[in-house]
Amino acid sequence: MTSLAACRYAVVSPVKDEEKYVERTIRSVLGQTIRPVRWIIVDDGSKDRTPEIIKQGVSGIDWIQCLRIDRDGNRELGITEIKAFTVGHKLLEDVEYDFIVKLDCDVELPPTYFEEMLRRFDEKAALGIASGAFFEEHDGQWVFIRMPDYHASGATKMVRAKCFRDIGGFVQRKGWDTIDEIRARALGWETERIQTLTFRHLKREGSASGVVYSNLLEAEVDYVIGNSLAFVLLKAIYRMVSQRPFVVAGSIMLWGFVKAWITNVPRQVTKEQAIAYRSMLRRRVRRRIVELFGFGGHPLEEI
Repeated sequence: MTSLAACRYAVVSPVKDEEKYVERTIRSVLGQTIRPVRWIIVDDGSKDRTPEIIKQGVSGIDWIQCLRIDRDGNRELGITEIKAFTVGHKLLEDVEYDFIVKLDCDVELPPTYFEEMLRRFDEKAALGIASGAFFEEHDGQWVFIRMPDYHASGATKMVRAKCFRDIGGFVQRKGWDTIDEIRARALGWETERIQTLTFRHLKREGSASGVVYSNLLEAEVDYVIGNSLAFVLLKAIYRMVSQRPFVVAGSIMLWGFVKAWITNVPRQVTKEQAIAYRSMLRRRVRRRIVELFGFGGHPLEEI
C-alpha cells in the first residue's frame, strides 16, 4: 500500500458565473485532509462576482493559480467547460502529479473526499477513472442522485495520470465524460462511481440548459458514443412517462438522436468500443430487470 500523503493530485476547475457557489467549493478544497499539489482555476469569462470571490478566497496561496479567459457570452454547453479545462491543464506541464481532477465550482466536498478517492485508487491498481456520488437539493431536501456505478461524475472526476495519457486526455466534444470512460475501459482500465463517498452538487444537474437542450445534448451524446436507435427509443419512451413535461422530453430526445444521424455528426468511439459499451449496458439492464422481478419498476432509470 502506498502512503496516501505521497500521492500527488492536481486539480483544474473551469468556472463561469458561479457567484452563488464558488466560495463553498473553495472552502471545500482548502479544507481537504490531503491537498492538491496544484489547483488551477480557469474563469471562463464570468460576468458576475465570481472573479472577485475567487480572488478573495485564494489570495496568497502559492499552490493555487488563477487564469481568466475572455470570450463572448455565448456558451456551448457540453463543450465550453472542457475547453476551459484544457487551457488550465496546459499550465500543469511543469507539475508532477499521479492523478488529475476536473472539479466544478458548484460542489461542496467533505474534508476527506480526496483522501478517500486516493485510497480507492491505491486499493485498485486497474482503476483509471473515478468519482464519488452526489446529493442535490430538491424542494428543500437533499436527495441522493442514483446513477450507474461505472459512470464517474464529471463534476468531481479523478483520473490516474497514466490512464489520462492512454486515452489522449478529454476530448473537446459533447459527451467527453462518457467518451473517456469508453476509451479507458477498452484499454483495460476500470471506471467507478464510489456510491459510499458522497458530496453535494449545489446546482441541480441540467439546470443551466433546461429540458429542451439537456435532452438534445443527451441524445447527441448517445449517437456519438455509438448507442443504437432501439436503445435510445427505450430511453425516450421511459423519459416520456417519467419526466415533466410528459411526452415532450422523450420526444425531444428521440428527435435529437435522429438529427445527429441525419447530419452525420462524427462518432467519437470506434465500432469495437461502441459494441463493448452496448454489451455492458445490456448486461446492466438485464441485472436490473432480474432485481425488479420483471417489468415492475423502472429498469432503465439509471441508464
